[in-house]
Amino acid sequence: MPLKYLITGATGGLGSEVLKHIAANVPASEFAAASSSESKRKEFEDRGIPFRVASFDDPKTLEESFTGVENLFFVSTNTFNVERRTRQHQNVINAAKKAGVKHVWYTSLAFGGLRSDSKVNVQQAHLVTEQLLRENYLYIHPRRDLCRRFPPVPDWYPDTETIRIPSDGPMALTSRKELGEANAKLMIRGGYENQLVLLTAGEAITLSELVNVINETTGRHVKVEKISPEEYVRSKSANDPGKKSAWFFQTRLSWFEGITRGDASTTDPLMADLLGREPTTAREAVCAFLKENPNYTWHQNYAKQG
Repeated sequence: MPLKYLITGATGGLGSEVLKHIAANVPASEFAAASSSESKRKEFEDRGIPFRVASFDDPKTLEESFTGVENLFFVSTNTFNVERRTRQHQNVINAAKKAGVKHVWYTSLAFGGLRSDSKVNVQQAHLVTEQLLRENYLYIHPRRDLCRRFPPVPDWYPDTETIRIPSDGPMALTSRKELGEANAKLMIRGGYENQLVLLTAGEAITLSELVNVINETTGRHVKVEKISPEEYVRSKSANDPGKKSAWFFQTRLSWFEGITRGDASTTDPLMADLLGREPTTAREAVCAFLKENPNYTWHQNYAKQG
């Protein structure tokens, strides 16, 4: 059956928000949710949402789920392993091409802004995916969602007194909820073939400024200390409450290097245009989190929780 929109990653943070706004604005016969797990089917069908299984590690499920789809919302996989992510993304692109998908809306990251020259390691698989889309698709839309995991970047926990970082720099951070709304409105609007677009709030904020927001909102006195890259990896891996590995913090150094170079500082007015209002800033979002719960704990700070 022809389908105007298929939302992959529909159980995840971004995909679920996109699905919410698609469901509120598009007839139920025109869209479906996709997830890698058959066990999720009842959850969606009980809500009246058609469901398709789409495992990025299983090309057969991808071809079947993409059949008859006009617009594929392609959420990048949640892994820091560049080789695995590239392989999974190649599976998606191959299947979309075989199934005749007309328009792929890919959720890349935004290190480097609208450029494609960032050296940040987590951006590399996205750059490869964008190139694969260019080579395989007549109509493509690799889209740059700015790094939306802003709470874990400073690695703050409710009992943290000092945040130690190897460097600092501005980041145009964006709330996931509004990012989902903007993505849905972007697909519904259509167009933008063969373009990179950037969805961001209107201002950038540094890690030090983010810590000031934590202090101002909660009455804490968290300090920021600059340390060497070597000391950052050693001290964080030895004392991390979230039990993340030394490899994780070694990888994170690349993020800090890119942020210091300004790779995450680019803003763009498109998101405000799509929302019909100014997007929530990182300052406002973190303030709201902490006013509701001063001891809010971000799950991505923990190795076993995402």
